[in-house]
Amino acid sequence: MRIRNIDLGEKPVLLAPMEDVTDPAFRLLCKEFGADMVYTEFVSADALIRSVGKTLLKLNISERERPVAIQIYGKDTDTMVEAARIVEQAAPDILDLNFGCPVKRVAGKGAGSGLLQNVPKLLEITRAVVQAVKLPVTVKTRLGWDADHRIITELAEPLQDCGIEALTIHGRTRAQMYTGEADWTLIGEVKRNPRIHIPIIGNGDITTPQRARQCFDDYGVDAIMVGRASFGRPWIFKEIKHYLQAGEPLPELSFGWRMDVLRREIADSVALLGERRGILHVRRHLAASPLFKGIPNFRETRIAMLRSETVADLTRILDDIAGRFCPPQAAVPDLLNFVEP
Repeated sequence: MRIRNIDLGEKPVLLAPMEDVTDPAFRLLCKEFGADMVYTEFVSADALIRSVGKTLLKLNISERERPVAIQIYGKDTDTMVEAARIVEQAAPDILDLNFGCPVKRVAGKGAGSGLLQNVPKLLEITRAVVQAVKLPVTVKTRLGWDADHRIITELAEPLQDCGIEALTIHGRTRAQMYTGEADWTLIGEVKRNPRIHIPIIGNGDITTPQRARQCFDDYGVDAIMVGRASFGRPWIFKEIKHYLQAGEPLPELSFGWRMDVLRREIADSVALLGERRGILHVRRHLAASPLFKGIPNFRETRIAMLRSETVADLTRILDDIAGRFCPPQAAVPDLLNFVEP
């Protein structure tokens, strides 16, 4: 699959843009585990043109994470164009437009998925941004506003006509938020439209390598995007890539190996953000990790993780878990390239 001159290979697996999740440290970790492209946290166009410091930091990308996309959102055409030009100076590989965020503070103000209620404005913004920058411009959106307005099959062609070079579709409506199951049938319908020639990327409920393969096979998408399933499980990209290439599951990664990855995630987050902010950022990843699913009486430990404020706090919790569930083993010198027998 290609987006202009960016070759992402066959059946690429992408890391979704997620607020308070896809910071540079996490992006790099997922990249090293096999993500073919990563996206920044979404960036407010309004805050960007006002040079808000925290927002400007989201434009920081490194050569090691390429190809990388910066995603912006907003509801005003001129503001989005100005923000796009600022983003272009940060030199990402792709500029992505967010027309899918369902949260009230975004959609309720007419941005993100809120623009699905104002398609002429959505297309006006898209067309203006494409014309304003030299970067490849892509769009991420949803099926529609609600079950009665699932408009993606009618919207895809006009978006393509605006000049976008790929379209990512999350298989839910705005009304669904993140509840229920993602419906991929309309994603497949868009892909099968003979007039659609840009890559179609599917997103929603890809939580296992088997589901990833099924989405490629059943719906014909050019790429898939993994979001919430990466929380506390950046190795999911390693698992998916192996399954797609080998046709069989990756041998199970040991509890200790995965614990070491989470320890690295803590270290990388703190190195990037400092101890306080780094811990605030990473502790939700740990608490959500499927690694701890099924551990009896884990609720109190999860609460302790979410309340942790220092590296020492989190280390103590992980040491306690490891002592109970992980047999002693030699240190793993290279987490990312280590392959278990």
